[in-house]
This record gives sequence, structure tokens and C-alpha cells, in this order.
Amino acid sequence: MDRLSEVFGALADPTRRAILARLAEGEATVNQLAEPFPISLQAISKHLKVLERAGLITRGKEAQWRPCRLDARPLREVADWIAFYERFWEQRYDTLGEYLQQIQKET
Repeated sequence: MDRLSEVFGALADPTRRAILARLAEGEATVNQLAEPFPISLQAISKHLKVLERAGLITRGKEAQWRPCRLDARPLREVADWIAFYERFWEQRYDTLGEYLQQIQKET
């Protein structure tokens, strides 16, 4: 699977998006990340594996404490991909605006 697809797949789940939002505030342990969710630690661990596979988080290896950290670099690829389509729609809106101005002049 290509990296962009992995990132979009990881972002498709609201729990994973909430985990990323929490990690944007700073590193956290699995237990800290699990606190607000009504799911098991095992389920949180599975979400973390998906985020790690997509390159969105890294996990430390400090003895028993394995803090998770956000790695937002893959989000830049997503932003660049979306920017292409943003330009596409801006051009469409500009064309529509020109068309509407032409119609107003004719009436």
C-alpha cells in the first residue's frame, strides 16, 4: 500500500484522530491515551499500531515506559495532495464567478 493510502486509512477512524490530537499536545503513554476512551488497552494498542505503520507516531523505548510521540510529517503529504484539489476548485469557482458576471451584464 502506498504511504498516502496508509495515512488516509489511519485518519479515517475518529479514535485515531483523537489520539493524534492528544499527541499534538505532547508525548503520552498508552494508558494516558486510553483514559478518555471506553475501549480496552488492547484496542488502543491496535490503533497505535495503525498510526505507527502510517508513520504518524513514534514510540520511545525507555525501559518500561514507551511514550508515544506525534510525527506530523506524513500529514504534509496529505496537505500537498489536498492542495492540488483546492486549486482545482478555486479555478472552478473563478470560472463560475466569471460566468455569473457575464449573465448579469447580459440581463
